Amino acid sequence: MKLFPIRGGIHPDYHKELSGDCAIEAMPLPARLYIPVQQHIGAPAEILVAAGDVVKKGQLIARRQGQVSAHHHAPTSGTVTAVTEVPAPHPSGLPQSTIVIEPDGQEEWAALPEPIADPFAVAPEIIADRVAESGIVGMGGATFPSAVKLNLGIRYQIETLLINGAECEPYLTCDDRLMREHAEAIIDGARIMAYALGAPRIVVAIEENKPHAIAAITVAAEAFSQIEIAVLPVKYPMGSERHLTLAVTGQETPARKLTADLGVVVHNVATARAVHEAVRFGRPLIRRVVTVSGEGIRTPKNVEVALGAPVTELIDFCGGFSQRPERIIQGGPMMGTPLPNLDVPVVKGMSGILALTAVEINDRPADPCIRCGSCVNICACGLTPVELAAHIRHDDLDGAVKLGLLDCVSCGSCSWVCPSHIPLVHYFNYAKGALTAQDREQRKTERTKQLVEANTARQARIAAQRAAARKPKPAAGEVQP
Repeated sequence: MKLFPIRGGIHPDYHKELSGDCAIEAMPLPARLYIPVQQHIGAPAEILVAAGDVVKKGQLIARRQGQVSAHHHAPTSGTVTAVTEVPAPHPSGLPQSTIVIEPDGQEEWAALPEPIADPFAVAPEIIADRVAESGIVGMGGATFPSAVKLNLGIRYQIETLLINGAECEPYLTCDDRLMREHAEAIIDGARIMAYALGAPRIVVAIEENKPHAIAAITVAAEAFSQIEIAVLPVKYPMGSERHLTLAVTGQETPARKLTADLGVVVHNVATARAVHEAVRFGRPLIRRVVTVSGEGIRTPKNVEVALGAPVTELIDFCGGFSQRPERIIQGGPMMGTPLPNLDVPVVKGMSGILALTAVEINDRPADPCIRCGSCVNICACGLTPVELAAHIRHDDLDGAVKLGLLDCVSCGSCSWVCPSHIPLVHYFNYAKGALTAQDREQRKTERTKQLVEANTARQARIAAQRAAARKPKPAAGEVQP
C-alpha cells in the first residue's frame, strides 16, 4: 500500500537483538502482588475489597469511577493482606493507594462473564461494555481506557482502525513477539474493535525490521479482505499515534484535534489481543508481556507476568544484573521514565524494564547551545525545540504554548540529537506539568468562586424569605399600601 513520509525523525541504535529472538516466557507468581488503583489515565478506581478478604482470579477488586477510568481485577486467587493508603510503591514515584494480594497458588477463577459467541451479531455498544468491564487500557504506554476509544464511532465517522505494531522504541520487542506468537488473536481482536467502531477498513502497521511479525500477521489476515498490512520504514518516532496516521493516510492531525477527526482510531497490538481475550473468553486484563533488556540484564527476555508483580522479581527471573546499571527505566529509552526503586509493581502500561549501563546512556553535563538547528531539523512535529526551551527557561509558558508546546509528543528526538547534550524534552515535560497544575488550580479557584457565589445567593434568598415572614400582615379591612 502507498505510504507517506513523516517529517524529521531519527535512527538510534535499536538494540532489539538483545531480546528479539527470545520467545515469551511465563513468570511464576511472586509471593505478593501489588495492585495500584491508578494504572490508567483518568480517575482512580474505587477499592471494593478490604484486608482479610479472599479473592479469586479475575475478580473485580476496584471499580472504575466516571467514564475515563478503568476496572482492576485480581491477577490470581489469594488473600488481600492489606489495602494501603499513601504512600505505596508505584512506577510514577507518586503516592498511590494499592491492594496487596498474597497468592494461594490455586489459581482459582472467579465467575467470568459469558463469552460472546458471535461478536459480530451483537450491538457495538456491547463490545465496548465488555472491554470496559475487563479493565482494558491502551497497552502501548498511553493507558487511555480502551472502551472510551471504541465509543468514538458514536460521535465520529470512523473509516480506518489502525493497529499499531510499529514498536519504534529501541530495546522493546514485546509487541514483536506478540505478533509472531499470537497473530490470530491480534487479528481477531482487531476485527472485533473495527466492528465496534463501525470502521470498514483495518490497517496493521509494522516497521520493516520485524520480518517474522510481518509474515505471521500477513498469514493470519489473509482471509479477511478488510485488512491491509502496512510495512513501514524504520524511523523513530514512527509509532506515535499522529505520525503513524500521517504515514498510513497522508493526513496530518490538526492541533488540539484527535485522529478520530480524520476518521482514524489507533490501538496497540497488545490491546487487540486483550480485547480478543475479553470478548471470546470473558477474561479481564490481569497479565501482560514485558521486555526486560539492556546491557545491565544478564539474560534479556520477553516475559508474560501477572500485573502487580514487583519489578525486582521480574529482574531476578531474567538472571539479575550482569553489571551495575546506571539507570533503570520503565518503557523505552526515548519516552520511558526512570523507576524510583525496584519495589514498584508491573502495571498495565509497562511495556519494558531496561537496565542501562553508563555506556548505553552516554550521560554528560549539558554544554551551551551552539544554535546548530539539529533539533529543528529532526523534530517530527515541525517545532523549534531550541526556542521552546528558551521560553521555558525564562518561565514564559504562554510564549512556549504559542510556539506549539502542546503539539510536542515528548518523543525525545531533540534531546537525542543535540550535540550539546541539552535535555530539551525535560524542559517540555516540566512545562506541560506546570501548565496542567495551573489549569487544575484555576479550575479549583473557579469552582470555589462558583460555590461562594451560590452560597451568597442562597443566603440572600433565605434573608429575603425571613424578612418577608417578619413583615406584619394588614388588619382585616385594611388596605395594604
